[in-house]
Amino acid sequence: MSRLTLRPTSQCKYDILSLGEIMLRLDPGPQRIHTTRQFTVWEGGGEYNVARGLRRCFGKRAAVVTAVPDNPVGRLLEDLLFQGGVCLEYIQWVPYDGIGRKARVGLNFTERGFGVRAAVGCSDRAYSAASQIKKGDIDWEKIFGQDGIRWFHTGGIFAALSQTTPDVILEAVAAARKHGTIISYDLNYRPSLWKEFGGKERAVQVNRSIAPYVDVMLGNEEDFSAALGFDVAGMDADCSKLDPSNFKTMIAAAVKEFPNFKAVATTLRNARTATRNDWGAVLYYDGRFYDATLRKDLEILDRVGGGDSFASGLIFGLMEGKDPQEAVEYGAAHGALAMTTPGDTTTASLAEVQRVIQGASARIAR
Repeated sequence: MSRLTLRPTSQCKYDILSLGEIMLRLDPGPQRIHTTRQFTVWEGGGEYNVARGLRRCFGKRAAVVTAVPDNPVGRLLEDLLFQGGVCLEYIQWVPYDGIGRKARVGLNFTERGFGVRAAVGCSDRAYSAASQIKKGDIDWEKIFGQDGIRWFHTGGIFAALSQTTPDVILEAVAAARKHGTIISYDLNYRPSLWKEFGGKERAVQVNRSIAPYVDVMLGNEEDFSAALGFDVAGMDADCSKLDPSNFKTMIAAAVKEFPNFKAVATTLRNARTATRNDWGAVLYYDGRFYDATLRKDLEILDRVGGGDSFASGLIFGLMEGKDPQEAVEYGAAHGALAMTTPGDTTTASLAEVQRVIQGASARIAR
């Protein structure tokens, strides 16, 4: 297993580029989706959140590839993206047909949950502009060959959006590999997305076609089982519970089949209640496993985006050449902090991440 070697900063326009759909999240706050009379609006998307985290918390040059309809709702999304600081030059602006029959902004309604009441998500994202991106729509040769990208991130959520998006990913990763860009992929298995496109069988087929291009694979036990087809005898069916041994067994099988995986990582979560979780992480790198500090009874305000913030912290550590233990600690600390604030994306600073890694208390900082 070889180590990661990134392209020099001087040869690349961006440190991180993400490919995926960006939605508007409508958040009822302490209320419920079906009873609220008002929502707070955030932007979010599994792949985008990673690039945004690397920009806002870790100061990296970031860009995103997606498609957005050119209407007032799309421009609302644009306004939120400006605040995120991610460059929008690769966004495709799609003409609006007047009612959203051909293209629209995807919506994600999410209530946070509390105590024994679990968080609830309700997606309204069919026919989104991003789901209709096709092979040939994006000039990947310009992006990776002329502009230069150090790290490319995408994942299984975008792959599941339509019949065309897997081909877009394959086209992108082939170009990224050709030009020496590191590729990370978050399996992020969502049964609701794959249901109309062949279910688990299709998910495995698609993700296995992408896996040979991936340098850093992200996913939990359910992801590796449902999205890559790795089943471990005796594995607990409840993949939400902390069990590093199951994950490590899967990783051993995955790396044997896909020796191109230079690193594999996951968060480990045991949801005691919706607002109190045990939170940990594991990284496999250069033939060894590295366990992040386990935070028991971590208080959660909004759990959405914790995994994406873990990914951005981990990528930052690997990108900066930190040792694997430090890298997984950066990921776990950043993910923990992201879940202390509302919205899908991070509001943490690098200094706050470092304080958490060092075990600083939560006493007021003056």
